[in-house]
Amino acid sequence: MNTILRSFLGRFVSRGNLTVISSNGDRIAYGDGSGPAIVMRFNSASAERAVAVNPALKLGECFMEGEVDILEGSVYDLIMLAHLNAGRELMPVFWMKALDKARIAQRRFRQMNTRLRARDNVHRHYDLSADLYRMFLDPDMQYSCGWFPTPDTPLATAQLLKKRHIAAKMLLRDGLDVLDIGCGWGGMGLYLSRVAEARVTGVTLSDEQLAVAQRRAGRDGLPADFRLQDYRDIDETFDRIVSVGMFEHVGVNHFDTFFRKSAAMLRKDGVMLLHTIGRAEPPGATNPFLQKYIFPGGYIPALSEISRAIEKSGLIATDVEILRLHYAETLKAWREAFLARRDEAKALYDEAFCRMWEFYLAGSEVSFREGSMVVYQIQLAHRSDAVPVTRDYIADAEAQLAELECKRGIPGPAWPDDWPDVTEEEAPEWRRQGHAAC
Repeated sequence: MNTILRSFLGRFVSRGNLTVISSNGDRIAYGDGSGPAIVMRFNSASAERAVAVNPALKLGECFMEGEVDILEGSVYDLIMLAHLNAGRELMPVFWMKALDKARIAQRRFRQMNTRLRARDNVHRHYDLSADLYRMFLDPDMQYSCGWFPTPDTPLATAQLLKKRHIAAKMLLRDGLDVLDIGCGWGGMGLYLSRVAEARVTGVTLSDEQLAVAQRRAGRDGLPADFRLQDYRDIDETFDRIVSVGMFEHVGVNHFDTFFRKSAAMLRKDGVMLLHTIGRAEPPGATNPFLQKYIFPGGYIPALSEISRAIEKSGLIATDVEILRLHYAETLKAWREAFLARRDEAKALYDEAFCRMWEFYLAGSEVSFREGSMVVYQIQLAHRSDAVPVTRDYIADAEAQLAELECKRGIPGPAWPDDWPDVTEEEAPEWRRQGHAAC
């Protein structure tokens, strides 16, 4: 085994049950024997060297390329073991520390998300085939954190509860003009259109998402205008603004622009709700594997970074809620669904893609379950009296929304045109998952 890799693992892994098989056949055990047994094998000396020098990037990369195999246990188990040992020195040699400092120093350059670059970044992830996302998302194709009252809450229910929770904080009433920044496949906007008869404008930079969202709105005859447009180019004003899972793609260079533009688009008595992944620690850098393969140009902000940009915009933060383990449960559901249909994903793409996606989902779940990742829901307004002075209204609004959902046939599924796996006969059961009382 590579000498540096052997030294690194010896210093790093004190907990867990890890056996490493080197490219020359050596077997070395690490940890205290606790937890699930994990056996990983390096298939080349070059992979050993790469992981030894830059584990944050190269472990995932070598696994993706088949240079590292997990013979016992899972990728999730291996990443969890790494997090359990994270209290120890993660970078025991000077070049690992230098790499980490370089990532932080370069983050503004990597996140220069001009309109053209932002479009390209979105294309690389969200313009993958919608068939891929249908393999693991809920029928409404919500690609963001669900709301899990309990860990065993069905994914479709959790996503409906998320939309209801967000809508409650938006203080909706019939006939409002609503902007959805980063509308995805249209699920959130269509929910607001149905439940509050809102005139929804949704913007995305993804051709694939736009096609699905427009088809769904047209099929259901809803007053939703979905566009391929950068939020920076919107000229209208709105009563309500919502943005779910988009702010992570803005980049630190553009935080001020995002909130100043939002302030300009939000009418003086309006309310905005931002739902974004965040880090419960000081500002840092994007994980290099995610930066290179999953979310180029992306960054998970610290609350302090968001707050500074809000303060400069003239908006007031009227409510801040921190969702902790909800995204861990969401990602667990996605990961299990993806693995159950992995062969289909492989037929759609290839083995390397499946390994990349498995590493991404597993690593993301662990970062929410054991790491410092959370979700921030931040309510914003121009005026401090735009929302009630206590939070009691949220539960009341959720109860009213649940009644409206029953009356107006929500959830509104993406089937049959967009969701071939859900038939007309199966659809009522899916509806009941979110509405046992209907």
